[in-house]
Order: sequence, then C-alpha cells, then structure tokens
Amino acid sequence: MIKSTYNVIGVMSGTSLDGIDLAYITFEKKDTWKFKIHTAETVRYSIDWKTKLRELVHLSPQKLVTIDHLYSTYLAEVISSFINKHQLTAIDFVASHGHTALHQPANGSTYQIGNLQELADGLQRKVICDFRVQDVNYGGQGAPLVPIGDRLLFSEYEYCVNLGGFANISFENNAERIAFDICPVNIVLNHNVACRDLEYDDGGKLAASGGVNETLLAELNALSFYSETPPKSLGLEWVKSTIFPLIDRYQLPLEDILRTFTAHIATQISAVIKDSKAKVLMTGGGVYNQFLMDCIRKALPGQLVIPSDAIVEFKEALIFGFLAVLKDREEINCLKSVTGASKDHASGKILIPNN
Repeated sequence: MIKSTYNVIGVMSGTSLDGIDLAYITFEKKDTWKFKIHTAETVRYSIDWKTKLRELVHLSPQKLVTIDHLYSTYLAEVISSFINKHQLTAIDFVASHGHTALHQPANGSTYQIGNLQELADGLQRKVICDFRVQDVNYGGQGAPLVPIGDRLLFSEYEYCVNLGGFANISFENNAERIAFDICPVNIVLNHNVACRDLEYDDGGKLAASGGVNETLLAELNALSFYSETPPKSLGLEWVKSTIFPLIDRYQLPLEDILRTFTAHIATQISAVIKDSKAKVLMTGGGVYNQFLMDCIRKALPGQLVIPSDAIVEFKEALIFGFLAVLKDREEINCLKSVTGASKDHASGKILIPNN
C-alpha cells in the first residue's frame, strides 16, 4: 500500500549562491496534497565554497568530478548538522537538488554536483536527488522543475513567479502546465553590488537612487531569448557571455546599472503576465527587494500575493522535497509541456546508503 504521509528534508542550492536551503516538511495526500513546513534554515556558504561554486563553469570535466565528490561530502555534513540541531527523528528520506555546475540542455548536458553516493553514505539515509538529468536525456530542458509543485500545492494562483537567481513562472494554459525562465534577477543584481563588498542591494535602495539608461534597457529587452517560445531556460553561462559584457560596455555608475536592470526585470515579467485580474504568487529572495517589487506592481495591475516567509524563502526546497515524494511513489514529477521532453516522467535517482 502506498503511503499517504511523508516526512522529508528538502535541500536546495540556487545560482545566486545565498547558501543551502534546508526544510523539514510533512506532505500528506488526502483529496489533494497538503504540506507543512516544520522548520527551515539557510546555511550560508563560506568564502571558500562561494569561490569554488562561482568557478564551476570554468572547470575541466576532471576537476568537476573532484569537486563533486567534495561537495557531496560537504552537503552530507550540512544536512547532518541540520538533523542534529533540530533533533529530527521521523525522516523518510532526504530530497536534494544539488548545485548546478553546468546547464546546456541544447547540447544534451546538465550537471548538478552533490548527488553522489557520498551523500547517502554520509547521512546513512535514503536520498532522492539529481532531478534534471533524466529530463535532458528525454530531450527536455531539465528546467524548470518546480511547476508540478505549483500545480499540485499552489493551485489557487493563476501564476506562480519565483524571483531568485532568475525569475521563472508557471501557469495553466489549455489544461497544460506551462513554465519557463523569464529573465535573470539576483544573479545580475548581486554580481554588480559585489564591487562594494555587498551581498545584495538591501531593499533595492541603491537601485532606487539611480536612473534608467534607456539605450541599455532597450538592448536588454531586445535580446533574442525573450522572443523565443517556451520551453526555454537560462543558465549562468548565458549571463556571463551575454548580460555581463552588455552591461559592462556602458560603463555606468552602479546605481544606474541596478535601476536599469530592475526596470528590465519588471518589463519582462509584465510582458509575460497580461491578465489584469490575475492572482500571482510571488516567492524567492527578490520579494524582499522593495524597490523591485514596487516596479513590478506598477507594471502589473493584477493581485500580487507574497506568502509567509517560510514559503517565500524555502519554496524551492519545499518543492524538491515534493518531487522526491512523487518519485518515491513513481508518479509523474516532470511535465513534458514544461520542459519539452518527449514524455512526462518520474525524474530523479534514489541513493541507498552502503552499510
């Protein structure tokens, strides 16, 4: 008999390098899926790990494998500390996304470090992880994977938008779930404030004090990615090869860069959501950027809903936990309408600890 209740630790590391998000969640299946986040926290990366993770895209395959082993072991240590700190005993399994080192679905490749056997062995627990590879093998983008959670856990919203390293969106369209990356967000904003030894622009205050460079804004909005039809996704490689050089050419003051890129984000989000009465769930660290949210509200006439801090900050950890539950039940957790894969499927691999 298939279980109806699962206690799971969801683990997520995003491209913005904020840290490792961990959430202890109970999922229960009645008529519909329900969830409760019992406790959650973000473990910040050390300067050493931040440096390592920033350089992943430049590493040789051999060096990537080496750091994969190191990161898998490190991740096991972080999760073990979380379990011990919160005295968690009822755990069915750990669900981990890992950290994206390479994402080039057009070339048939995606690589998330932290999904090796060392993770299960270090925890001495069942682990369900590495959710993207199978989808890419089926011809999909391997991203975004959150939409199945949006559909089954947040069905009261017409649109679900996450403002993380990238802005992504999911919604129902003719009984199919559609989802895609909209544009970069924190991956660009945080990169630019690093020159002042800041991790982020607190509340968007620096951006608010700048001016919009209309020529740069027009160039950003004219990038070919925005006219492509879904499924489509973005990665750090594209930002480094396209966005950073474009911004750098203008040699603008920091405040003007931030103000212009914030306008770009708001423009791209409003270009996707055209329903003036839509109820939109807004999550991700970007919702704490008050100036960014003000710009989005001006561009979007619909109802923007910011949920509890636990959901805002840990929605991806929550949903990767849910993906693992679906995988454990061998139920679909990856939608071809979202990723462009050849079929719907139950993605992820299951690691059992060696004794």
